[in-house]
Amino acid sequence: MSVATEGHIGPWTVNEVLALPEDAGNRIELVGGSLVMSPSPGVAHQRASRRLAALLQDAADRAGQPLEVLEAVNMVVPDGMLIPDIVVADADAAAAAGLSIDAHDVVLVVEIASPSTRVTDRKMKPYLYATAGIAHYWRLELDPAPRLYCGTRHRASGYTELSLTAGQVTEIAEPFPMAIDPAQLLR
Repeated sequence: MSVATEGHIGPWTVNEVLALPEDAGNRIELVGGSLVMSPSPGVAHQRASRRLAALLQDAADRAGQPLEVLEAVNMVVPDGMLIPDIVVADADAAAAAGLSIDAHDVVLVVEIASPSTRVTDRKMKPYLYATAGIAHYWRLELDPAPRLYCGTRHRASGYTELSLTAGQVTEIAEPFPMAIDPAQLLR
């Protein structure tokens, strides 16, 4: 842990986490008053994130939806603050946001699983995003081959998933129409 977190007593608040100095080596999230740290993503992860963000923004623009795609932004949820790899949010809310965006302004979050986040991306984060009311949760797994899991919220605490495999173009209808092949995210 960095020096800035030493000596802190009790549960953390969103404002206290946002007041921490930036840490280029770690992502610091807040769940239930506790800090959750993970290493910054690697190059393959960043390449896939950038490519998927561009595809999402293009699809939202083609659909004429006033949405903005952001990468690695602080997002406040009822149980704390998370930093999804990609957020698709209301464009006006994104333009007005300061250090964070509120979950109620977000229509889609994407997590790109890496070895250090695979369990939280599969188990904890879908629950937190669903209970925050986010309609769509996607998870991209890069290994052993790219696979995109596109989830649509079906109850207060979960998503139904459609699994997209590399080498196959799939048409997605929500949150806006787009065609995607997970393999194109690594090229």
